Amino acid sequence: MQFKTIPEKWASCFCSQIILFLILGVDSSLNQNAVASEKRPTSDPVRVVIWDERQPDQKKAYGGSFLGDAIATHLKSSGNFDVRLQGLDDANQGLDETVLDFAEVIIWWGHVRHSKITPETGQKIVDRIVAGRLSLIALHSSHFATPFVEAMNEKSRQNAISQYRGSNENLAVKEIPLRTRYYLPKIDEPPTPRVLARKFPDGHTELKLYLPNCCFPNYRDDGESSQLHVIAADHPIAEGIPVKTEIAETEMYDEPFQVPTPDKVLFEERWAGGEWFRSGMLWNLGDGKVFYFRPGHETYPIYRQPIPLKILSNATRWLAEQTREKSKTSGAVK
Repeated sequence: MQFKTIPEKWASCFCSQIILFLILGVDSSLNQNAVASEKRPTSDPVRVVIWDERQPDQKKAYGGSFLGDAIATHLKSSGNFDVRLQGLDDANQGLDETVLDFAEVIIWWGHVRHSKITPETGQKIVDRIVAGRLSLIALHSSHFATPFVEAMNEKSRQNAISQYRGSNENLAVKEIPLRTRYYLPKIDEPPTPRVLARKFPDGHTELKLYLPNCCFPNYRDDGESSQLHVIAADHPIAEGIPVKTEIAETEMYDEPFQVPTPDKVLFEERWAGGEWFRSGMLWNLGDGKVFYFRPGHETYPIYRQPIPLKILSNATRWLAEQTREKSKTSGAVK
């Protein structure tokens, strides 16, 4: 390649233009980089605890590992997640104070040993949710998990008081517990939670609060496929999720799911037999949030599929962002 010589009379002007261009170009580049940096600040990793009951049957679907391991692997590969795996057989059931203080989000999977977690332990988690220090993601059969049940109990209390408070500050709440724990309600049973109000001549009102069953009347574990439908496409948890996704093998749950009315329904599952379920539900609980996501039976490799995993990473990231934003506005220090 040959280069032509620049005439001497142009040299001074040309060099001046080059220098000016380089100065302006570098300055512009620096400004653009600064703006880009302001728009995309580097944030601390999301601190997430995956609490897994670690059922042996999980290993059949997850190649000798547990379901929680598959979720942890995905989050770690998704970037900006600081992940800890905990389980029932760990010290302090994997729920000591340092673990709970670490977590911004806790993802919970349990099935047959829910009763090993006491209501007092569940309340510790609920207290952190209400205070805006923690959010809970409950998966599949964790509808019966102690933290989820205690969270739904607290939401039911808040709803009852909010509904009947009005100008009446003289409220008495009497909680009616379930006749037994962990049972499938009959389809024609009165729904829970529900409230019966009784006003007395002295001006006070007594609320009978029937606590939520946190279950549903029918399920079927035959591995039929389901169709997962996005109900709230504009929500960040649903970002990048197709309007309809087939989950090839799963356990069926059928409505009505006896929980407090969610603040937002994000996903719905449907089966060929006409069964359906609100499979992604979100509740505000004090300054924190609870997200329930239905898929996740241990004998099917659901958390090897990209869409359920993406929903979890979306939910974990968004819930942590909400926690951090709440901390900024309230001045709370974690």
